[in-house]
Amino acid sequence: MLTVDAAARPEQTPDVWQQVADHLRTLPGVEQVAFAGWPLMSGRSWNGFVTVDGTRRSDATTFFLVVSPGWTEAMAIRFVAGRDLPPSDLQPGAAIVNETFMKTYFPGESPLGRFFEKPESNGYVARYQVVGVVADARYRGPRERMAPVAYVALLSRNAKTDAIRTWNQATFVVRTSASGPAADPLTLAPTLRRELPLARPEFRVSTLRTQRAIVDRHTVRERLLATLALFFAAVALLLASVGLYGVLDYSVLQRQREIGIRVAICARAIDIARRVTVPVLGIVLTGAAVGLGLGVWSVRALRRRRVVPPNSTARSG
Repeated sequence: MLTVDAAARPEQTPDVWQQVADHLRTLPGVEQVAFAGWPLMSGRSWNGFVTVDGTRRSDATTFFLVVSPGWTEAMAIRFVAGRDLPPSDLQPGAAIVNETFMKTYFPGESPLGRFFEKPESNGYVARYQVVGVVADARYRGPRERMAPVAYVALLSRNAKTDAIRTWNQATFVVRTSASGPAADPLTLAPTLRRELPLARPEFRVSTLRTQRAIVDRHTVRERLLATLALFFAAVALLLASVGLYGVLDYSVLQRQREIGIRVAICARAIDIARRVTVPVLGIVLTGAAVGLGLGVWSVRALRRRRVVPPNSTARSG
């Protein structure tokens, strides 16, 4: 999964952006291409309050993202009900909402075919009809509570002039055919940088990165703590090994006379080694079982307290 932030000079209509996406789909190694205002978890956002039937059913802030048809499929976000945005839809018009939106504003009801409104700062009220429901996906970051999100059409009209709104930047989502742990989607980066201006000379690539890199940027602290924990765990294991070696060595010295007698009466070496090592091995196994049990219990306790985000969200690449 690659996210290609592109800039257009001069600004272009969404139809032109769609032509560029169509060109990128023809490139070898590219499976799917769609585009949106910005990538998920990029830090950018557009939000506001929503009313249903003229009343605000919740004080929760709803987030919006403009997307092209096929964006949810390219992002591998699962459809729960309904359908994708129609290709010719204008904003405000149809909208796809996530499960949190459905539970917040339409609890116990189907939102399909229902309308909601978003008041704008200029007094204009944008009215949307829900045509689909998708699984939750993180919008701004993994540490925030899952928020209501509505995905709306990129194609829109200016409320004052009634002209089709143009865009000077957007993000192409490119799903590559590379698979497996050794596959690197960035091998397509030079091709995409070259082909984007060939599709339309007004376009340039400003930033190209993987969706995984965007996600990893939000987990730097966690990965640093995990690395430190691994280091200290290795040191603790080394110290424990030295300590166990010392205990075993002392035990052998204490039983030196007994071992000599057993050797004298032709006891097998393996039996002597077993008598010496089994007690120490029993201590090691008991400690490992207790440690693993406490580790599993602590992870579950942290997840219940929502300190560790669960891994049940929809995939974002």
